Amino acid sequence: MNQYNILLDPAKMPDAWYNIIPDLPAPLPPPLHPGTLQPLNPSDLAVLFPPGLIEQEVSPKPMISIPGEVMDAYRLWRPTPLRRAYRLEKLLNTPAKIFYKNESVSPAGSHKLNTATAQAYYNKISGIQELTTETGAGQWGTALSIACSMFKMKCTVYMVRVSFQQKPYRRSVMQVYGAKVVSSPSNTTDYGKKVLAELPNTTGSLGIAISEAIEVAAKSGGKIKYSLGSVLNHVLLHQTIIGQEAKLQMASIGEYPDVVIGCCGGGSNFAGLAFPFAQDKLRNGKKIDFIAVEPKACPTLTRGLYAYDFGDTGQMTPLLKQYTLGHDFVPSGIHAGGLRYHGVAAELALLVKVGVMRAVAYHQNPCFEAAMMFSQTESILPAPESSHAIRSAIDEALKCKESGQAKTILFNMSGHGHFDMTAYDDYLSGKLEDFELDQKAIDAAEAKIPKVG
Repeated sequence: MNQYNILLDPAKMPDAWYNIIPDLPAPLPPPLHPGTLQPLNPSDLAVLFPPGLIEQEVSPKPMISIPGEVMDAYRLWRPTPLRRAYRLEKLLNTPAKIFYKNESVSPAGSHKLNTATAQAYYNKISGIQELTTETGAGQWGTALSIACSMFKMKCTVYMVRVSFQQKPYRRSVMQVYGAKVVSSPSNTTDYGKKVLAELPNTTGSLGIAISEAIEVAAKSGGKIKYSLGSVLNHVLLHQTIIGQEAKLQMASIGEYPDVVIGCCGGGSNFAGLAFPFAQDKLRNGKKIDFIAVEPKACPTLTRGLYAYDFGDTGQMTPLLKQYTLGHDFVPSGIHAGGLRYHGVAAELALLVKVGVMRAVAYHQNPCFEAAMMFSQTESILPAPESSHAIRSAIDEALKCKESGQAKTILFNMSGHGHFDMTAYDDYLSGKLEDFELDQKAIDAAEAKIPKVG
C-alpha cells in the first residue's frame, strides 16, 4: 500500500528549535549598527524586539527549548504531514522519489505561523500589546494577524502596494483576524511620504514596507515592537521545526533525502526545512544537494553581491553580510510577492558562499506550469512562491529520468495559493509576464550598497 501521508505522532513533535550557528563552517560576520557601521551590540535591538528574541538572535546554544504556550499553539496544526508525490512521479515517469512537507495546512495557510506564534508570545510576556510588520504576498501578514489574535494583541501590517492590489482577499483575511492593513508606501509614515513624493507610481517593495513598519515601532516610545517574517536568526530558528519533523517522518519509513529544495526570498521556509538536514552535512559529511529557488525577476543569490547591506530601503535596519541586489532595488511585480526581497538571511548566504548550498532561478511562467502539474496530480493548489520549489523538484526528477538515478527528493510545500487566483487567472489567460532583469538595474542598485566589510 502506497504511503501517501507519513504522519508523526503528536507526542513526538520536537520540543526545541535547532540553531545552526554553532555548526556553521565559518564564523557568521557580525551585524553592523546602521549609524556607526560598527558591530552591533545586542542592546541596540531593544527598540524593535523583546529580550527573549534578542537572546535567540545571538544565542550560541545548538538547541533552544520551545515554550509550553507556543507548543500548545503549534498543536493546532502541527505536526504537519509529509507526503510522497506518487502521482507526480508517475506523470514524470521518473525513478526519483518525490516527498514534500505540507506546511499549507496551518491556519494561515503557510509555514509563517511557526515564527509568528513564537514572536507574538515573546512580545506578550515582555508586556508588549501591539506589533507592526510588513508583508509581501500576505502570508506573513496573515500569520502575524492570527498570532496576535491568539495572544490578544494589536497588529498593523504594511502590505507591498502591488500585492495589496493583486490579493484583496488576503488583505481581508488579515482584517478578519483584527489587523490593520496599510498599502505601502503610505502616507502614514514619514518614510512612506518621502517615497511617494519621489516615486508616486511605485509598485512598492518589501524593503520600503519594512522601513515603514520599523519607523512606527521606533517612534512609539517602546509601546510597539516590530516583527519580521524572515531573514533574522531567530526567525529561521523557529522554522526549523519543519525540518526536524521531516527527519523523523522520513526515518520512520527508512528514507533520507539526496536533494532538499525550497523557494527562497528572505530564506525562512527553505532554512526551516534545510537546516536540520544541513546539520548532518556539516557535522558528519552527509552528501545532500541543497537547492534554494528564487525568481529571475529578483535573483538575490544567483546574481547579487555578497556584501554588507541594509535590510530595508530606508537604511534603518542593521547591516547584514548577505547576498544582495541593493537595498534600493525594487523588483518587478511578479505574483510571488514573498520572494520579492533584495537580500537574504546571513546564515543562508554564508552557506551558499562556501558551497554547502546552491541556488537556482526561474521565470514565473515555468513555475506556474509546474504548479498546474502539481495541482492536477496532488490536488493541492500551491502558492506562487511554493511553485518555484515545485519547478526545481520536477526538474531534478527529470534529470533522474535521463540519468536513471533513483534519487530521493524532498521539498517544502510552504503555502497554498487559495488567495492567489489572480495569478492563476493571468497564467491561464496567457497574460503572465516573465521579467528579464536588466543588469543595469542591478548595477544601479548595487552601486548604493555601503562600502564596508
